[in-house]
Amino acid sequence: MSIEVGSKLQGKVTGITNFGAFVELPGGSTGLVHISEVADNYVKDINEHFSVGDQVTVKVINVEKDGKIGLSIKKAKDNPNPNAGRRKSNPKSNTRGGDRPENFEAKMNRFLKDSEDRLASLKKQTESKRGGRGAKKG
Repeated sequence: MSIEVGSKLQGKVTGITNFGAFVELPGGSTGLVHISEVADNYVKDINEHFSVGDQVTVKVINVEKDGKIGLSIKKAKDNPNPNAGRRKSNPKSNTRGGDRPENFEAKMNRFLKDSEDRLASLKKQTESKRGGRGAKKG
């Protein structure tokens, strides 16, 4: 069976990585669904969406000369979100948790807090590997 760009196929998830999932297609060929092509919203952990052995419907988005097949699950949906991937004109229309609007300041504060937490964690790990600051030798 020849794989053509734009065709929708049924496949079986054969492997999951941190950047996507490998799907076995009819005819024995395997393609990759990049993590950005799994859902319309941000996907942090691909394992939350499916696991090895799941049957999925995919759309072929590209076939490279070396035989690599690019697949998309979000584009294979019957009524994909036409606004997916586009910036919203009203930034206050974005919500976090699905119920309350989140403005720019709240997003920035959340980003700064997350960033500081990550830096503190990284600093702790680095210092513990070095033996900590001010550790006396001898």
